[in-house]
Amino acid sequence: MAALAPRWSAHTGGVLLALAGAIAFSGKAIIVKLSYRYGVDAVTVIMYRMLMALPFFLAISWWSSKQAHAQANPLNTRDAFAIAGLGFLGYYLASYLDFLGLQTITASLERLILYLNPTLVLLLSSLIYKHPIHLRRALAMAISYCGVLVVFAHELNLSGPGVAVGSAYVLASAFSYALYLMFSGQMVKRIGAWRLVGLASSVACLCCLLQFAILKPMSAALVPPQVLWLALLNATACTVAPVLLVMLAIERIGAALTSQVGMVGPMATLTLGVWVLGEPLNMWIGLGTLLVLGGVYVASQTGEKTWT
Repeated sequence: MAALAPRWSAHTGGVLLALAGAIAFSGKAIIVKLSYRYGVDAVTVIMYRMLMALPFFLAISWWSSKQAHAQANPLNTRDAFAIAGLGFLGYYLASYLDFLGLQTITASLERLILYLNPTLVLLLSSLIYKHPIHLRRALAMAISYCGVLVVFAHELNLSGPGVAVGSAYVLASAFSYALYLMFSGQMVKRIGAWRLVGLASSVACLCCLLQFAILKPMSAALVPPQVLWLALLNATACTVAPVLLVMLAIERIGAALTSQVGMVGPMATLTLGVWVLGEPLNMWIGLGTLLVLGGVYVASQTGEKTWT
């Protein structure tokens, strides 16, 4: 029995890390919605978020480059282009589209749409790598999409066409991140997960700063102090911290269990949206959330290796 104690402790610690990471990630949409109340737009909000996160990602890049695996696998020109492309696709474009969508839809609907990401990876795997989609996972996908459609139809009826535009932005964000996941596998094997996260995220931060410099006058950087504090909270508690927590969880309990624990994310966003933002909670939102989580759970229970 004594021999089982360290393993049980490591497992429990991994689950708690995954749980904390999922809840921290879920707070991002809440903070963004709070920032919009001060009259700023998506370009400004994401610029400040990434500006404040950049030092942390540079530190991760520096630390990971000192590890033995990194020393044995120095970066070449091809690696640099691949990292730049992945950073643009998975961390800059996906984040920017998500922030645009949050201007017109609730945090709850945003989180549910983003939770379709595994099904998008499955579809892309089928199209690009010709992986078969087995019946159980097709059923899981249908359940999840029905859940999103239930909440989408309810919000469209209440809030009008802006919901359709915002939902399209967030769905495009999920698609962009799914592409990142599809193409990042080989880079993770070559340079390591920590180094890829640090470098790709640093690229994304620089893209956000460049975007602001091109699209906005410098006077747009003058924002209420509340926006700066929210950006700092977003950068630390909802961007850098969950990345670290999830990576540590994967090291302890593996990606599959970490993903399952992450199913708490939509529920956390829903709860925070009601509590902090005063968003509505009704039967349709509850039903949609349960369907999305149910679909993800069904997909996670199959052992068939049909997606990357």
